[in-house]
Amino acid sequence: MTFSNSYRIEKDTLGEVKVPIDSYYGAQTQRAVDNYQISGRKLSRSFIKALGIIKASAAKTNMENGLLQASYANAIIKVSEEVAEGKLDHHFVIDVFQAGAGTSQNMNTNEVIANRATEILGEELEGLRIHPNDHVNMSQSTNDTFHAAIHIAGAEKIVEKLLPIIDQLHKELKRKSIELMPVVKSGRTHLHDAIPIRLGQEFSGYAVTIQEMYKQLEKATDSLYEIGLGGTAIGTRNNIHPEYSEKVINEVRQYTNLPFRSPTDIFSFMQNTNAPIRVMLVLKELAIHLIKITSDLRLLSSGPRTGLAEIALPSVQPGSTIMPGKVNPAILEMTHMVCCQIIGYETAIATAGLAGQLEINVMMPFIAYTFLDAIEIMSNAISTLVSKCISGIDAEKENCEKWMNASLALVTGISSIVGYDKASQIGMEADERKVTIKEVLEEKGLLTPEMEKALDPKSML
Repeated sequence: MTFSNSYRIEKDTLGEVKVPIDSYYGAQTQRAVDNYQISGRKLSRSFIKALGIIKASAAKTNMENGLLQASYANAIIKVSEEVAEGKLDHHFVIDVFQAGAGTSQNMNTNEVIANRATEILGEELEGLRIHPNDHVNMSQSTNDTFHAAIHIAGAEKIVEKLLPIIDQLHKELKRKSIELMPVVKSGRTHLHDAIPIRLGQEFSGYAVTIQEMYKQLEKATDSLYEIGLGGTAIGTRNNIHPEYSEKVINEVRQYTNLPFRSPTDIFSFMQNTNAPIRVMLVLKELAIHLIKITSDLRLLSSGPRTGLAEIALPSVQPGSTIMPGKVNPAILEMTHMVCCQIIGYETAIATAGLAGQLEINVMMPFIAYTFLDAIEIMSNAISTLVSKCISGIDAEKENCEKWMNASLALVTGISSIVGYDKASQIGMEADERKVTIKEVLEEKGLLTPEMEKALDPKSML
């Protein structure tokens, strides 16, 4: 290497490259930085952590199998753990939109670890260096490590963050359903009057819907536990020790405390991105349900004077720059936006999944970014939804009672007494005259104790 005040000259198979003097990455990373000035977005902390776990696990396994000398292995393990802990994040500099399959990202990792490990060993190397390909990338290919890193990062984020917050949302909705069960209100179908329902019953529907999504996500996450480490380039396990795959996956289990395992078929793993596609389908369904729930809550809280106003939401911020005192359902709106993004992300990942050809899918960097961002923003949105909205919802009992008593659908209660056609006439007259069903019956002398009981909303629940 040669140096100036701001850069050093490194070489790769294509020639010389200027690299910032204080960076641990090398020539191949710098070429990727120069080539891909696209979005300014980098792969997430969770993904870098997963790569660090893989590199440490590989070094331990290669040392155990007698392929990597202990001093090299221990230095690589130490630096890989620094990578996993986030201590070297500023050296991971490559844009999400990069060369296919993630070769640039893998080499960024290999170069950072190799140069930092060389620095640690110092004089022990006697003029030699830890090599990013020969030592750090030993027994690996981008095609198996990058793919496995998607699974490791996704599984960790789901298990540690998303599943717990979905469970919290379910529990909060269930608690609200119990709290609001005494409140009787008008049901609505097609956004028009329907027979009475308990406010708590509406919320119980929301709670069970979210509980079911928890189960579906837990089931889909199991597919992420298959990691094809040792498949190397195309699944043929070229250039690895016979015991490498089993041992390296066991090391990953030790680092993560998650049940990672070898794929049922290594070639299927290498060829496809099944697991992220499957999990994203569940996240898409969750997004659809959350849009429905948050849209319901926006309708139920509309007003406060000119809408339904059957529930009151916590006030979290002013809602207008021109209308003083206006407060909007901001948290619900934010959640809806995130869910729209999730639906878009699912389509993007499905489209990227179509790009798999023969032995690999080259769209993996984009899949990694999109998949992990989906988990992150969904987790954060639900956490905010629970803490800043759902937990503080109150019933507007007077409005619930007002709309319920005015509902034309109450006529359903007497249809079994006077017949469908007669009940329809009474309902239409009440609508035309803008009076209640009970008032029409009283004026016609038809209100009997039996009918009065049948018109009681609680008798319809």
